[in-house]
Parts: sequence; C-alpha cells; structure tokens
Amino acid sequence: MKKLITLVTIAASLLFASPAFAYTVKPGDTMSKIAREHHLTLQELADDNPQISNLNLIYPGQEINTNKTIRSNEPKIAEPVNVNLSSEEIDLLARLVRAEAQTESLEGKIAVACVVLNRVESPQFPDTIKEVIYAPGQFQPVANGEINKPADEESIQAVKAALTEQRQIAPGALFFYNPAIATSRWLDSRTTTLVIGQHVFKK
Repeated sequence: MKKLITLVTIAASLLFASPAFAYTVKPGDTMSKIAREHHLTLQELADDNPQISNLNLIYPGQEINTNKTIRSNEPKIAEPVNVNLSSEEIDLLARLVRAEAQTESLEGKIAVACVVLNRVESPQFPDTIKEVIYAPGQFQPVANGEINKPADEESIQAVKAALTEQRQIAPGALFFYNPAIATSRWLDSRTTTLVIGQHVFKK
C-alpha cells in the first residue's frame, strides 16, 4: 500500500462535461506555462484546444480553453500535495536532483524531484524514495556514481518545494530525459506532459 503520499481530495465522477473557460494569452506565455498554471498536463491542454496546430506558436490576445473536459467515466483526482520524508530521503532525493538537473532552473529541478515522488505514488514503481532511485537501470547518476556527491543548496530547496503545492509543476510525469543527448529513444513515443529547459517530461 502506498503510505508515503496522501491525496488531499478525491472528487466524485462528473456526469457531464464541464463548461469551457477561456484564458487570454499574455506576452511571454507558453502552452507549457499555461498548462502548469491551470493544473493541466500539456497533452490535456492540447486536447482541449484542437484549433492550435503548433503548440510552440501562440500569440498575445489569443484565447485558450483551460478547463479540462471531464467525461462521465473519468474520476477527477486532486494532485497529492502532502508528503512526509525523512531527512535521509530529502538528502538522497536532493543528490539525485543535483546530479540530473544541475544546470537546470529551480523549476526544472523541482520537476525532477516531482518525477521521483510521482513514481513512489504510482503502482508501477517501488514504494520508497530509496527503492525508486536505486531501481536497476533507472537513473544514470546511480550508475556513474554522481548520486554520491553532496547536494547543493538549490537542489535541497527544490526537493522541499516539491513537498508543497509546487508538486503540481509536473502532474503525472513519471519520466524525463534530454532528447538532444539521449541514446535510447523509447521515451519519444510516450505522452509529453511538459518541457522545462533541456528536459522533456513524460507519463
């Protein structure tokens, strides 16, 4: 049983689709940013905006539908935001974040931490931070020894942020990779949830 992560709320299934809500694009907005701010995956936002053929091409003043369509057989589950980790688990996760995302922004580091937390919650992966990180073949820093180097302050900050409402930065993401340097391409076919810096996040 998954004990680490507590779901805040599980809402009942809705009988009808929810009405659409429009968001007006502002300068500097991206589809990924809009999705995060409205607690949607990039795929959900794209699905509800079929009029946008190129997700990288939006313009100020454009209206975007930001209300996820809930179908009758689809229960809406709130994102888990209440997580309790030991100091040892925080340190281990922060060391992984440093090794995987040292050159990424704070937001990018938080998203990497969220992937590990999402895995702990998922029935597809082990139940603890340590087991997820040290699962065979999952994280390169385990194989090359980078996991053993101390975490920096920003990586520790990122882990602590991921234990708050900022966990919603990467909802549903179970994988991430840098497609520019990846030698294995199996993640290419999985659904993209967001892109931050050099990392593409998948579910």
